[in-house]
Amino acid sequence: MRILFIGDVFGRTGRDLVRAGIPVLTSRYAIDAVIANVENAASGAGITRETGDALLKCGVDVMTTGNHVWDRREALTYLGAEPRLLRPLNMASAAPGRGAFVARLADGRPIGVINAMGRVFMPPVDNPFEAVAAAVDRLSRECRVIVVDIHAEATAEKIAMGWHLDGRVAAVLGTHTHVQTADARVLPGGTAYVTDVGMTGPHDSIIGMERAGVLSRFVTGLPTRMEPASENPRLQAVVIDADERTGLARDIVRLDWSEKDLAGARRAGDDEQPL
Repeated sequence: MRILFIGDVFGRTGRDLVRAGIPVLTSRYAIDAVIANVENAASGAGITRETGDALLKCGVDVMTTGNHVWDRREALTYLGAEPRLLRPLNMASAAPGRGAFVARLADGRPIGVINAMGRVFMPPVDNPFEAVAAAVDRLSRECRVIVVDIHAEATAEKIAMGWHLDGRVAAVLGTHTHVQTADARVLPGGTAYVTDVGMTGPHDSIIGMERAGVLSRFVTGLPTRMEPASENPRLQAVVIDADERTGLARDIVRLDWSEKDLAGARRAGDDEQPL
């Protein structure tokens, strides 16, 4: 099973990249399932029904989130109505929605997805290590291939989650920082890992926002209005090649495609992979 996991989709720029990129990348890498972190998909903060439904129509099979999931009020009802939209499972049990889901691909094959959030430098949540381990036990009764999105600030916490689940899931993929890391690998037990998948959105920015407003806040210490940027769109993601017999990974490939790369691949019939 080939899985495409798209890093934090940021605003309209990110959504446009997803729409343009999924057909190209699905063809290039023979993708079976698409997962995307969408917590910043609506103007750079939160998720709405309109933006979520649009991403599902583009070919996203499961959507994960993180600490910004509540930034839009309508997410409270959308999470309860759309099972393919996850929130971190270690949030309070009273929170609407779910943190784990078994999706069925077009051919009926199952894939499990777990969404968790770290505790270091993040809003208060329950122990993610205990919560994820319990969810893996539950989902493994229904499917072999399981992917975990660990939405966390601290690299050490994400790395620890990778080792915690090595040999038990196909992949542990970090999100949240919007900065792609260069440590993608398959751990000794067979779990694909990367500390941060990166951001699908505008990269001539400060993690997605226009530079001027963010710089003003850092320089002056005063509150400023921040707006989503749009320059230098890039789609960052990973592709996991999972063995459906064992539920473990054979390989993980890190992707960083510009808008120009995607357009070129479409024109060329997707013959050569951009560097």
